[in-house]
Amino acid sequence: MARNGIGNTVVKKNGAGEFFLATLLLWLVSVVFEIAFNLRTELLWVICGGCFFQLMNWVVRSWISRDPLFVNTSVSLLHSIITSASVVFILLNQCLAKGLDEMFDHSELVGGTWKWAYPALCFSCGYFAYDQWDMLQYRLYSGLIPSILVHHLVLLVCFTLALYRNVTINYLILTLICEMHSIFLHVRKLRRMAGIRDSNTALVKLEWVLNWTAFVFARCIPHILITIKLIKDAHKFGKGVELPLALSGMAGMNILNVGLGLDLFHAFRRERSNRRNQENSNHNGHGE
Repeated sequence: MARNGIGNTVVKKNGAGEFFLATLLLWLVSVVFEIAFNLRTELLWVICGGCFFQLMNWVVRSWISRDPLFVNTSVSLLHSIITSASVVFILLNQCLAKGLDEMFDHSELVGGTWKWAYPALCFSCGYFAYDQWDMLQYRLYSGLIPSILVHHLVLLVCFTLALYRNVTINYLILTLICEMHSIFLHVRKLRRMAGIRDSNTALVKLEWVLNWTAFVFARCIPHILITIKLIKDAHKFGKGVELPLALSGMAGMNILNVGLGLDLFHAFRRERSNRRNQENSNHNGHGE
């Protein structure tokens, strides 16, 4: 659920920023209203998440680097690590407590809430709000309709509606398994920003193995299985917006995964091509 981490982000002013800033402010007003007037104190985890990652942004900016893209990517890496660990912990805890069959029952996925799932989802929601603000503040986006801002807006809407209605919390926790793959996307981006680009090194080769493995097993397969589960259990949903919202959300995620896979493939092929050219250059140099 994070930037693809394949290419360099173009820092460029775009009129779309005002629209997305307005939607972010409306979202914040909505969350504060729910907490203050409807006494939804459990939503304070959303505010805690946003504040925590903003604090981490300040720490990285103060002690490591002031480059906005480096800072943003570093905090995104931290979010992916925390979220991945949280999701694994929640799933293992529920598996031991209830078993797989009960865990993945339709009523449990839609109407139930696994232990720690609600605060974990709130915390991640706070991160996406922070990240949207950080990219708007430093203009870390490009294009007439920046896909990363659209992606974050869709996630904020879906997550927040689920948190307000207290439905499909467990389904959304399952979608966050993809953050395990995002770890390697952010690592690759930071590694390249640090100037480590030699694809012949064992470290870079290992990174690509882990990147592709996580892409398949932590992103593609879980999202496909979730989509199949939704379609299979479609008749068990009520007449509300839960099913259309879930199906459209998963359709969007699967489409993004295809685009991400293509970006990864092109980046991988480009690095292999550069390595061959370097090897040929070295071979020709020795031949002379």
